[in-house]
Amino acid sequence: MSFFSRLSKLHQAVRQFVPEANALYRRQYATGGTQSALDTLTKVAFFGAGGINFGSPEGPWNHSARLEKRLGNNLKVTALIDPSSEHRQHVLKGKARSEFSSAYEGTKEYNNIENYLASISEDEKPDVVIVGVPPAFHGTTKACSDLEMRLSRTLPHAALFIEKPISSAHVQEVKDVGNDLASRKSLVSVGYFMRYLKVVQKMKDLISQHNLTIMATVARYNSCYTSIEKDHWWKKSISCTPIVEQGTHICDLSRYFGGDVNVESVYAHAVEHWEKPGKLSKIPVNENLIPEDDRIPRIASAVWKYENGAIGTITHGINLHGTKYSAELEVHADGWLFRMVNPYCEPKLYVRSPFSEEAEVFDYPQDDPYLTQMSALIDTVHQRDFVDNEIGEGTGRTGDILSSWNDASKSYELTWAIRYATELRETHNELRKSIS
Repeated sequence: MSFFSRLSKLHQAVRQFVPEANALYRRQYATGGTQSALDTLTKVAFFGAGGINFGSPEGPWNHSARLEKRLGNNLKVTALIDPSSEHRQHVLKGKARSEFSSAYEGTKEYNNIENYLASISEDEKPDVVIVGVPPAFHGTTKACSDLEMRLSRTLPHAALFIEKPISSAHVQEVKDVGNDLASRKSLVSVGYFMRYLKVVQKMKDLISQHNLTIMATVARYNSCYTSIEKDHWWKKSISCTPIVEQGTHICDLSRYFGGDVNVESVYAHAVEHWEKPGKLSKIPVNENLIPEDDRIPRIASAVWKYENGAIGTITHGINLHGTKYSAELEVHADGWLFRMVNPYCEPKLYVRSPFSEEAEVFDYPQDDPYLTQMSALIDTVHQRDFVDNEIGEGTGRTGDILSSWNDASKSYELTWAIRYATELRETHNELRKSIS
């Protein structure tokens, strides 16, 4: 066994004990040593009755299932808000037949936030609000899409879980929302689940242990477009393009290792729908009903500089069939090469180091980062009232939450910089052709 192997195994053994001890301490401290978060009734309100909150064949996401697993009989879903009564009824009827049916007994239905906030009683005020709605309907300062700000003002003690992308608005508006949330120290978690993967945290550990300086990040993300049957997803005006809606995950993970990005350095190209490489054979919606200038690009590729001088790259594509997405992230440092693969299923980490030219492989069967993400939120909700320092936006402290609104807005800014760069490049090419 190599020196690096022995060192890694020793460190892993220590790490397995320390987080458990810290978590136990937090739970005991947060409840006076007599009651854990698992023993505390947690009231939850859901915005959105779609797949991200309640499951879909497109992928493993399902926030309600993770909350059920984390909280068990101590979950109480007080409200489900969605404009479609059909969708609400479908969800609640399914839950009534599940083993967690008691969590949904008495769940009230609302078709919009106005009706919800106007009729909510003190006993129904949630501890957590899960926002899983299309980005066009939240994340701004404008009426009808200022969901986060209204929730923060009316329910200041409720923690907000916001699914990505956090908006479809201009980047500055998203930052303005962040300033508003920070003014009330709102507790916010954004759904960048990949940060919670054990292979990702292993990378973080090794980089910290060996005091490494990141030289480059190389990201790739390919989705299965044949299973994406939502018409609005294929419209730039609503979904904001795949690099903003999907690629945000791997862009965020790149930032998680590379740090802040010099957005002015972003340079990008895209394969557009009208180009020969952009002709897809199995689009599940009738794209002919979508105006040509509103159709999404198929591939986007970008390069940028981080503020510390390192380089980042990404290639994002909607080109796979079936349901199994494919993604990878490489992180380069002096003497080291980290490669994380398959974050959605069977994630693995390959590490080449100065100690061995053969890659060390780390994998964690049955790892569920969605569950870890929700557990981090619930733990933070139940510990924040018992710690000396405030936790929330604007405080610099997020408890066990790995992605705040402030940090997520930087990933949002990067994806929009990539989109703008591809569109600027296309406009430049068209202009050049017209005058040549």
